[in-house]
Amino acid sequence: MNDRDIISKRLLKQMTQDMARLLLGLNITDVEIIDGEQQRVEERRADLVAKVMECGNSYILHIEIQNDNQSIMPWRMLRYRTDISLAYPGLDVKQYVIYIGRAKLSMASGIEQIDLCYRYRILDMHSMDCENFLLQNTPDALVFAILCDFGRYSSREVVQRILQGLQLLTGDNETAFRDYLLMLEILSSNRDLKQIVEEEETMLSQIKYSDLPSYGLGMKKGLEDGTKKGMEQGMQQGLEQGLEQGLEKGLEKGRQQGEADMLQKLLQLKFGAIPDTSKLRLQNANAAELLHWSERLLSSDNLNDIFTEH
Repeated sequence: MNDRDIISKRLLKQMTQDMARLLLGLNITDVEIIDGEQQRVEERRADLVAKVMECGNSYILHIEIQNDNQSIMPWRMLRYRTDISLAYPGLDVKQYVIYIGRAKLSMASGIEQIDLCYRYRILDMHSMDCENFLLQNTPDALVFAILCDFGRYSSREVVQRILQGLQLLTGDNETAFRDYLLMLEILSSNRDLKQIVEEEETMLSQIKYSDLPSYGLGMKKGLEDGTKKGMEQGMQQGLEQGLEQGLEKGLEKGRQQGEADMLQKLLQLKFGAIPDTSKLRLQNANAAELLHWSERLLSSDNLNDIFTEH
């Protein structure tokens, strides 16, 4: 098991406990993350499957995070259920769909046919009170708050509280801080709040630009390119104006490069190694494409779904 696998398992374990406690009302312990990939004719990967302990009883917890209303979702969940039960005979299975999409929830929570009665639970994040998440002492809970009902708070107030809490809880761990900010940016697009999140990131005076995931690893190259372009423009239109415009373009280029790098990291965490063709598409993508693929990351079962146009 490499370092990436170890980190992925650790983060998934923490997120499983947080989601179970905060969203599902389950007081689980002894979480053991299970590989959710099942082989039949095609590859299918469940979002999260774990063997857990609750009140002395062991069972399998299966959670799917869904970004859109799919009419076939009950059949997908049933296939996951049969595959899990075959792999772990004798253990009960609890299944949940956590719906985070923009549209109103309309998916069925089971199947009713002759000689077939199947049910699972659906949780609509629109109905959750964000205050319950904002008061928690974990970064995962704070990030989940962006998907909830804001109640009496404005969108900007909620974003500010999330960012301040993330900064406090992650402390000097800049890598963790950047990762949680990227998660926040991706999830915020489901509520049309990405612009507010980015504005508040830059307003947080204690955070340097280099700490923000929107700039990421591509910032250095972007600044270098921007400075060069600025000097060229400065020769024609005045050094000061040219440098300013060039730096702005460099920052934007660096921002896109950083988003591409972070999206590639998340894809690798969910799907494992990705082919060079996919890496090339990420590096050559524009801002709109990166945002579109980031939104698909949450609901896609395999890597091809991310890049395939429907």
